Amino acid sequence: MPIIDGYFQKLIEAGGSDLHLTQGQPPKVRVHGSIKPISEEILTESVMETMMREICEPRAWERYREKGDLDFAYEMDIDSRFRCNYLRQISGYGAVFRIIPTKIATLEQLGVPPIIKEFGHMRSGLVLVTGPTGSGKSTTLAALIDYINTNFNRHIITIEEPIEFVHRNKRSIITQREVPIQTPTFSDGLRAALREDADIVLVREMRDHETISLALTAAETGLLVFGTLHTNNARKTCDRIVDVFPADQQSQVRTMLAASLRGVVAQLLVKKSDGKGRAAVNEIMVSTPAVGAIIREGATQKLYDVIIGGKAQGMQFMDEAIWTKLRDGYITPMEAYMKAIDKNRFKAFLPPEDAGVAVAGGDTAK
Repeated sequence: MPIIDGYFQKLIEAGGSDLHLTQGQPPKVRVHGSIKPISEEILTESVMETMMREICEPRAWERYREKGDLDFAYEMDIDSRFRCNYLRQISGYGAVFRIIPTKIATLEQLGVPPIIKEFGHMRSGLVLVTGPTGSGKSTTLAALIDYINTNFNRHIITIEEPIEFVHRNKRSIITQREVPIQTPTFSDGLRAALREDADIVLVREMRDHETISLALTAAETGLLVFGTLHTNNARKTCDRIVDVFPADQQSQVRTMLAASLRGVVAQLLVKKSDGKGRAAVNEIMVSTPAVGAIIREGATQKLYDVIIGGKAQGMQFMDEAIWTKLRDGYITPMEAYMKAIDKNRFKAFLPPEDAGVAVAGGDTAK
């Protein structure tokens, strides 16, 4: 049994989400958003190298030694799978591991807005699931893909780095490809998907000009494309897509985005007030003629009003979702304040002992 499996067992027993191993530091785990050490042992260079090499393919290890970064997935047993990130840092070796649930939760179990299910019924267009690292984007997308897999006959291609949730064929055929093992890059995998009789393509990272351009083209030519971005709300998501392109192409890109975009799901995780885990809060934007016109104009600041006024279409502004959680007692006023966009709206609910901390921390915390 690999030595590192002992640390994975401690992560599972602690109910944590991430394991942090850093040369020169004790091992630490993240539990409900907070990081804490799990022993006083200081990890040495030789121990780190032994643990990291024994679960890594030799070819991948050489790539890590050459480049200083590596992403892959490791399956400890049938019930325990981890996303692994190797890095070099000032003290030497470093690695972060995130536990991947082997059982895919349903959209209902995740408690996300019901409108998200409707994106699975679409036959073409672009749907973006966004949020910071660790906000549960992968979990929500896995639940949506599983919903499609359960209810529709489709060919679904996923392009991921690494593959996290492993899907079994139900009614659909699912082809999962890992970057750089089964396909060199996201753009290569997306370009190939256009020739592979796909109905749906999931592009886990839309982070460069070529991948975003191909995704827009694929959505325009009849595929349903799901993608992720590290943006916090619908407006920033639209701006990020356009800003990737040179200035002389942005007008054309806005027209393509307006035509192909079907929706944006922005997601954050908030700590529950009872201390028992975290819950998702979502901003939802559904494409309408008004949304399309705003994107074509480049006046994305107007999207706020459309989202606020679009409740009948299933739209939801992020601060409204946070307010609902606060009103129903699911989260504390401090957590609502820290995650909100308009912090002044929530400042009045802070108890006196937290109000000083908020002021000291400034209004930039998210």
